[in-house]
Amino acid sequence: MKKLILAPLLASFISVAHAGLDEGVAAYNAGNYELALKEFRPLTEQGNARAQYSLGLMYSDGKGVPQDYAQAVSWFRKAAEQGIARAQYNLGVMYSDGQGVPQDYAQAMSWFRKAAEQGEARAQYNLGLMYSDGQGVPQDYAQAVSWFRKAAEQGIARAQYNLGVMYSDGQGVPQDYAQAMSWFRKAAEQGNALAQYNLGVMYEKGRGVPQDYAQVVNWFRKAAEQGNARAQYNLGVMYENGRGVPQDYAQAVNWFRKAAEQGMAQAQYNLGGIYQNGRGVPQDYAQAVGWYRKAAEQGIALAQNNLGRMYENGHGVPQDYAQAVDWYRKAAEQGIALAQNNLGLMYAKGQGVPQNVVVAYALFNLASVDATTKGAANTEVAISKMTPKQVEAGQRLSSEMAKPNNLSKAIATHLTKSK
Repeated sequence: MKKLILAPLLASFISVAHAGLDEGVAAYNAGNYELALKEFRPLTEQGNARAQYSLGLMYSDGKGVPQDYAQAVSWFRKAAEQGIARAQYNLGVMYSDGQGVPQDYAQAMSWFRKAAEQGEARAQYNLGLMYSDGQGVPQDYAQAVSWFRKAAEQGIARAQYNLGVMYSDGQGVPQDYAQAMSWFRKAAEQGNALAQYNLGVMYEKGRGVPQDYAQVVNWFRKAAEQGNARAQYNLGVMYENGRGVPQDYAQAVNWFRKAAEQGMAQAQYNLGGIYQNGRGVPQDYAQAVGWYRKAAEQGIALAQNNLGRMYENGHGVPQDYAQAVDWYRKAAEQGIALAQNNLGLMYAKGQGVPQNVVVAYALFNLASVDATTKGAANTEVAISKMTPKQVEAGQRLSSEMAKPNNLSKAIATHLTKSK
């Protein structure tokens, strides 16, 4: 669940004049916390709920007093029990985040509900989140939609975005891309980066609107400039492929790098490919290896295969067949036919592993289901060097390799039995 935000203290919050209260609020908003504390403290002792709420906020933020979540909870509770919606909301936040009290989603739900029923929009949004995530209540998408809608209609951008997601995914409501677009747009126009990114996706896929690559670029750019990694990556793809913008590899590199530096694996892989091929940047095998490695370590199978190829050829790293085999194996385990074929070649040539024609054949046979590899041709070459008994063993091994997550185990078992 996303971290929740405390309701602030605003002069507009005060609806009833009270000696000292207006002065305290003015002092707080001016940053004179010492004077604010002096004005609020006597009022809290008289049971003034708004002053109690204000003092809770000062303890929560550590303004004018040492930060003390337990004290914040105490004062929020006093005000909440007198019906102050913002205090109820903030008390819900404290329970949700486990600040000043043990984390307790059921208590958070209770206080959010009290505030939400008074029309507190942030509480309505948080109720929607908790129903959506099943925190403190059984997961209930219909209830999530109901509360997101109440908050969205009050202009809460995150609620508008989440309501768009519910319509897009058909959770709690019938799937409706036009409605999803409508709510994403409302949130996006308020600057919500996730909504801007999703609008770009909707235009790219033609969901709820005609496909429009110029609009895709427009919305991806807005989100990317706010640091959204997926938008940065996708904007890089648009520049790389010349969709919605003139093809521009330098711009593609720029946006892939921004996403890659945030740890986005697919962007790291793409950046590796760009450096390997010298598009938009001078060809640099060392940089290619660096970015492939980052993506490969996050499990991107094609990056693992390409890193294996770099080790096999000694591009950007010293030639190392054992490392090549290791990375080919990781990619082959994930079902990448090209890596299965490459690993088969290593076994056929005895590079990085003991030469073994049966294992090579089994891997070529496994890869041959993908016509873009040379698996089928390599299978025929291997058969020409094998006995009928070896071919039979290779076919059995290939069947074992095809089982989920069993490729390396199958090879190891075969090699052990062959000794």
